Amino acid sequence: MKAVTHAEKEGWDGLGLRAVEKPEPGEGEVRIQLKTAGLNHRDLFVLNRHKANDPAVVLGSDGAGVVDAVGSGVARVAEGEEVIVNPSLNWFEKSAAPPEEFEVLGFPTDGTFAEYIILPEAQVSAKPKHLTWEEAGVLSLGALTAYRALFTRGLVSEGDNVLVPGAGSGVATFLLQFANAAGARVIMTSRSEEKRKRAVELGADVAVDSEADWNAELGSEKADVVIESVGAATFQKSLNQVKKGGTIVTFGASAGDVVEINLREFFYGQYNFLGTTMGSRDEYEEMLQFIEKHDIKPVMDEVFSLEEYEAAFKRMDEGKQMGKIALKM
Repeated sequence: MKAVTHAEKEGWDGLGLRAVEKPEPGEGEVRIQLKTAGLNHRDLFVLNRHKANDPAVVLGSDGAGVVDAVGSGVARVAEGEEVIVNPSLNWFEKSAAPPEEFEVLGFPTDGTFAEYIILPEAQVSAKPKHLTWEEAGVLSLGALTAYRALFTRGLVSEGDNVLVPGAGSGVATFLLQFANAAGARVIMTSRSEEKRKRAVELGADVAVDSEADWNAELGSEKADVVIESVGAATFQKSLNQVKKGGTIVTFGASAGDVVEINLREFFYGQYNFLGTTMGSRDEYEEMLQFIEKHDIKPVMDEVFSLEEYEAAFKRMDEGKQMGKIALKM
């Protein structure tokens, strides 16, 4: 079968479309013939995290397809079922933090950028009926991350002001859609005027330039919750926009891992600073119910064939996307 893998070299030089052996399901496992898969920034990070002397790995965390074979003992799904992949491995019950054995599909475990994938039956759920194959294939990682950040960690509720720096990413668009569905007011930022306009079209109440003076742009409007994934480039601006006693939830640091804060200002402001990543199977099922209840669909950017993987990766690397990029098998 064909698969987009990383092997033998580090960085972009190790990325390639290769022929790999079609896997067979073992006890408790299912094989899925994938229809679509979705790119995430994580796939770019793996290009450098996966080393030349590591075993070759199939990239990709998001995917959807049809169960075409099951191993012994499988009870949750049957051949022919349309399913969606939950890439949050070994984390089943909602908890304050993931268990030690938690991993994300796509590294070091083979992922979804392939014609077939083998998974434990616990890692698949019924494909939401209101989603197309392309929409289902790009949903899971970003939507689960957004759901836990907003509701489990941020405790966002109706009437809250939510600030999301960095409009354009898949998670950011899910944050916007989920917060809107919960009745919150959403403020987004982007350096791109085109992305700011698109954010407003998608339901953002306000969209400001990331490089502008946010205090000047937003005046006295402060956020109950900020969902931060940019990191050092925006963290201080985000902190300045949180109301006293408000919360920052962070799940990423695409523009720098290290930040400095004035601790005295922080504790006098009674702020909450929470980390999060992905989510449990309990939260995954809650998220699927939430999107079905509110008829939420991923914001789609572009769809590429598996053979066009390089163009898809470059589009994400250049930050041109607004929403999710899909690969079609």
